[in-house]
Amino acid sequence: MEKLLFFIDRLSAAVGKAFGWCIIVMTLGTCYEVFMRYVLRAPTNWAFDLSYFMYGALFMMAGAYTLSRNGHVRGDFLYRMMSFRTQASIDLVLYAIFMLPGIGALLYYGIPYAQISWHIGEVSIYSPTGAPVYPHKTLIPIAAFFLLLQCFAEMVRCIICIRDGVWPQRLHDVEEMESAILAEAADRRRIEEEMHVGAAR
Repeated sequence: MEKLLFFIDRLSAAVGKAFGWCIIVMTLGTCYEVFMRYVLRAPTNWAFDLSYFMYGALFMMAGAYTLSRNGHVRGDFLYRMMSFRTQASIDLVLYAIFMLPGIGALLYYGIPYAQISWHIGEVSIYSPTGAPVYPHKTLIPIAAFFLLLQCFAEMVRCIICIRDGVWPQRLHDVEEMESAILAEAADRRRIEEEMHVGAAR
């Protein structure tokens, strides 16, 4: 089971990191627009569309990756003080009553939504260039599919934690600054205590 969970984690990470390049495209497009607008006094008519679509794609397609790294925002001032079994029970219930129906709605409505958009060759009515939106609407059910896979993995982790009393291992490739600072402070305290004990001897 651990291999399957790690496979889903890696798949979510691959998709999220691939779409992470959208931020580079968006940044370059915005910098170009600023240069053209304020230096050459010749603004583009496509830079806003580019940044809008790149941000939307990044936001949707990085959702499963963020979930795989337990990185979504959580009001955890009480949650972190609970036992692991209680945490897992709460997560499992919330995944079942909120996340699964939400993902189901994205799939149920997103697929025909994208199909209609492709059928009519939909373009943005707010864009001076008539930018096509059907590729971006296609990302809605695709993002929902990857979220569904990752949600399955997280629910399995919850069940394992309820059974064993500890959270199963998950892949990590980034660390929040707070975690790094706390780990460094703990290492420093340990070294100081060892030095104090050594000096006392």
